[in-house]
Amino acid sequence: MADRVKLTDEQRLDWLRLIRSDNVGPRTFRELVNHFGGARPALEALPGLARRGGAAAARICSQAEAEKELKAARARGVDLVALGESDYPPRLQMIDDPPPLLAVQGRIECLARPLVAIVGSRNASAAGMKFAARIARELGAAGYGIVSGLARGIDAAAHRASLETGTVAVLAGGHDRIYPSEHVELVGEILPHGAAVSEMPLTWEPRAHDFPRRNRIISGLSVGVVIVEAARRSGSLITARLAGEQGREVFAVPGSPLDPRAEGTNRLLKQGAILVTEVNDVIETLAPILGRGFELPMEEPERDEPVAGGEPSDDDRGRIVGLLGPSPCSIDDLVRLSRASPAIVRMVLLELELAGRIERHGGGLVSLV
Repeated sequence: MADRVKLTDEQRLDWLRLIRSDNVGPRTFRELVNHFGGARPALEALPGLARRGGAAAARICSQAEAEKELKAARARGVDLVALGESDYPPRLQMIDDPPPLLAVQGRIECLARPLVAIVGSRNASAAGMKFAARIARELGAAGYGIVSGLARGIDAAAHRASLETGTVAVLAGGHDRIYPSEHVELVGEILPHGAAVSEMPLTWEPRAHDFPRRNRIISGLSVGVVIVEAARRSGSLITARLAGEQGREVFAVPGSPLDPRAEGTNRLLKQGAILVTEVNDVIETLAPILGRGFELPMEEPERDEPVAGGEPSDDDRGRIVGLLGPSPCSIDDLVRLSRASPAIVRMVLLELELAGRIERHGGGLVSLV
């Protein structure tokens, strides 16, 4: 495996400025860094890109703002670990949209262990919480760390049962805005043997759309995801879907057909999820996967030279924008139908995204906002 990289303090500030600038998400961050050869030249290019995409102006995180956040994080014992660095969780690095910077508090080494996510209903049954705790405790005894989302119900039961063996809480907001607030004490109990992680700014108050973003990290950290209870529409089913898209094993605990909290898990079983009635159902499935190991595709986080590809013409922009609409379409289709090169299409999409005009979906799909 290639040597892992380590950012300088100056590079870390540039990365922080770029990911905290308006309309720059994880995928856009990687596109910008790869195209321009690093975070610094990408920051310099942002105003022009947003203007060509149709925005009057784009807010760029200032050096002072980034320095203030980094200083506050370090004062709180929070490390901002960059994608590609040795402490960055190896499985999370494999997903399509890993956080460029992951804010980690607690025992950072526990992120390198084999991790299993246990998630489920907030309004959980007593039996569901008891089973989640049992599975978490027995997986911990078998050498696995437990990942969950710090929510009420199943998540909290899984965290509490694995405090001694190591558990990871993935936060929807920043480290200074624990949600729900009654779990501030639980986070304190997690940190001596486990960790809390977030991709959001330290003081970020979580909003509804931040929870699906959090869920991709829960599944991304894990080799498998166990769903204990889930209604027909729930965040746990979003985690299960993301786990499947990321190539993780999806497990489900069966429940009574009369309990609406089991409707989602029973449906997952019909769709091919692995049935769990005891901890060995999880361990026996994961053991061969972990035994094979894996190699990470190593990339330098900063390139010396930008990627060649030319700049889009007004005709290129017109054709590509004309092909976009409210329904998601694939980038491959945009390349084929616009008769433009992939590099040109990616650049036009970057311009539009930085102007806040497109939304990216899973599977390489984009749509107009």
